[in-house]
Amino acid sequence: MSDSRGAGRVRVILPYHLRMLAGVGAEVPLEVAAPVTAARVLDALEARYPMLRGTIREYETGQRRAFLRFFVCEEDWSHEGMDAELPEKVAKGEEPLLILGAIAGG
Repeated sequence: MSDSRGAGRVRVILPYHLRMLAGVGAEVPLEVAAPVTAARVLDALEARYPMLRGTIREYETGQRRAFLRFFVCEEDWSHEGMDAELPEKVAKGEEPLLILGAIAGG
């Protein structure tokens, strides 16, 4: 667990279309207040890049959009709660929060 008194230095990796929308590189460093959760990471990301509001999570519910997936420490965290605390390696910036566009089709 991360230190609840400090901030985490989180690295977020965005899919290409969101990088282009925000005008950023593949990796975005963020300061996130502890405890570091997906919701807090997205709050910080959207505060810094307001054009991303509504692209990663729904406006009304705050839940992850259906065709985006979250990966943390090489594990799919897409169905974890948005308020679940992310692993310490993510909070310390050792591992990124990876956001990927899901592929659908048949």
